[in-house]
Amino acid sequence: MFDFLIKIRNYILKIVYKYVLKPIFFKFDPEDVHDHMTSIGIFLSKYIITRKLTEVFFQYSNPILEQKILGINFKNPIGLSAGFDKNATLTDILPEVGFGFEEVGSITGEYCSGNPKPRLWRLKKSKSLAVYYGLKNDGCEAISKRLQNKKFKIPIGISIAKTNCKETTDTDKAIEDYFKAYKSFINIGDYFTINISCPNAYGGQPFTDSKKLEVLFDKLLSIPKTKPIFLKIAPDLNEKEINEIINIAEKFKIDGFVCTNLTKDRNNPKIKANIKDKLITENGGLSGKVVEDLSNEIIKNIYKKTNGKFVIMGVGGVFSAEDAYKKIKAGASLIQLITGMIFEGPQVISEINLGLVKLLKKDGYKNISEAIGKE
Repeated sequence: MFDFLIKIRNYILKIVYKYVLKPIFFKFDPEDVHDHMTSIGIFLSKYIITRKLTEVFFQYSNPILEQKILGINFKNPIGLSAGFDKNATLTDILPEVGFGFEEVGSITGEYCSGNPKPRLWRLKKSKSLAVYYGLKNDGCEAISKRLQNKKFKIPIGISIAKTNCKETTDTDKAIEDYFKAYKSFINIGDYFTINISCPNAYGGQPFTDSKKLEVLFDKLLSIPKTKPIFLKIAPDLNEKEINEIINIAEKFKIDGFVCTNLTKDRNNPKIKANIKDKLITENGGLSGKVVEDLSNEIIKNIYKKTNGKFVIMGVGGVFSAEDAYKKIKAGASLIQLITGMIFEGPQVISEINLGLVKLLKKDGYKNISEAIGKE
């Protein structure tokens, strides 16, 4: 009965979003909308009554979705991917929206204003975003100071990257930049994600090179490891690059992978729109349905190659419970999203969790962990 009422609630919210709010939001610049929604989220997080109302509208839980992974308790497997809460200002409201965890950032060693605007576009027919933010964030010092001694209701991942500037094209300076951010969050959050795959930073993705990646981890792990570490990789890697990254991860006892970041491939058959804007053609990475199959293949590949040795977080094209379940059965223990929420509405988190419960029970599983890698 409870699940039925949640389903009715979600359906009403979905209709309101689809036919009232989304048409309004999609008439405005996507970055402006994002900034306004962040401001609303900050406001809602300030008061007990607004947090409780948000919980009533969006929360859903079921014991079948709970997992303990690497010593961290996850009430459900759906998390907010890095790239939305860039400055970690929404950590108090996102649990009430229904997320099981959140990844903040990516956070860099220095303040970064990001790339010139415009830097975010909607590809409506492709159910995708073209993203060219360029790691916009307040920098590790300001953000760590704000989060110091803060208690979180859900697990918080700290995604770190190198500052988007000409100076960090020098490998040694880039490593020092990563290290500065890493040190700042040693005692904050539940896990690290080392983002080596941002397609929008000056100098590209140098740490997909295994030799440079090895030097990076040598430096980072010169400090005793205090929490699990994940590596966020690109969807456009070839087989050789993936194998080399797996070898480095095994050598340094990295705990898992975030699969995957944005794709830069403009020949992807899932791009259904004719991209005429030169900025979109030349800059940034694509999220959403465009990256879904690439993400799923890399999840499956890593899971099979390593016999499930690594914990995998699946990202890319998750708009429904069925999308999330594909990633779980391919080998992902946890799921992250952003684009699905933008296109479908914030109730989609609850819809996915509710749908996963139905799918798990249909397949005879008593806990979501039993379905991982069972494709």
